[in-house]
Amino acid sequence: MSEFSPDGVKVTRPQRVDDLIDSRLMARLERLDMVSRKIFSGRVQGERRSRRRGMSVEFADFRPYVAGDDLRFVDWNIYGRLDRLFMKIFLEEEDLSLVVAIDTSASMDWGSPNKFEYARRLAMALGYIGLVNHNRVSLCAFGEAGGMQRLSDMRGRRRTREMGSWLLGLEPGGAGTFDDAMKTLAHSRSGRGVMIVLSDFMFKEGYENGLRAVAGRGFDVFAAQLLSPEELDPGAGGLHGDVRLVDVEDEQETEITVSQKLLKTYKDSLNRHCGTLRDYCIRRDITHMLVDTGTDLDVLLMEYFRRRGLLR
Repeated sequence: MSEFSPDGVKVTRPQRVDDLIDSRLMARLERLDMVSRKIFSGRVQGERRSRRRGMSVEFADFRPYVAGDDLRFVDWNIYGRLDRLFMKIFLEEEDLSLVVAIDTSASMDWGSPNKFEYARRLAMALGYIGLVNHNRVSLCAFGEAGGMQRLSDMRGRRRTREMGSWLLGLEPGGAGTFDDAMKTLAHSRSGRGVMIVLSDFMFKEGYENGLRAVAGRGFDVFAAQLLSPEELDPGAGGLHGDVRLVDVEDEQETEITVSQKLLKTYKDSLNRHCGTLRDYCIRRDITHMLVDTGTDLDVLLMEYFRRRGLLR
């Protein structure tokens, strides 16, 4: 279905899960896995190998028996040959949570390619990677006046259609509620793992309090700042002359005359905003990634995200 976004650009809205992620991309994504910079211990035994030693099905090593060890893990075959007690050590498996937070505020429904649609497709791809690797996947959407929507604790590829249907049901609009959404996620998290925030981070109230709420709370946080080509370089789109700008979230209007000087001022301001966000993330141990929605999704996932350490 096609409709027009607030900037007058015709947008084709996906109608089926296959419109979000096709079989070719799914096949490529199955070779990828989420990576955390930290070693997380989940509340249940999962599919993620840990550096810690414990009870699992994969043998790791032997060590000598010491008083108090569980006799169930003595290797009696070695005892029969050497008359000495050795303990079998296994690699413990850990549970990794993946949380993808999607900004659905009105400012995301902008650009070509449209930021909101790009975020939905990216969320679908990241969620699929988590599901096929048996991670615990949760999605949340924030930005609408009704508050935050959530789809929590999915595991296994059989949940792919459910995840896609939930994403198809999202609609852009409303003012951002970033701070409240991040505080809610920080207080309701289940286990530890990776959180990926998909947003343009164009919040009038700022992003500091929201990011501070999730930083250091058991999440390895990635802030993916999605900007359209027109936002990164409005001059390339032929913008010139007298124009009236309307804020899509509060409908505030401003009349300007577009000139080369104004375009340079805009670019300088955008660079400062992105740089300030990046520096803030660095101080909070958050990985910041500036994403041009004109970037092919394959390239973003297979190259860019792998270089930044999110995927392997």
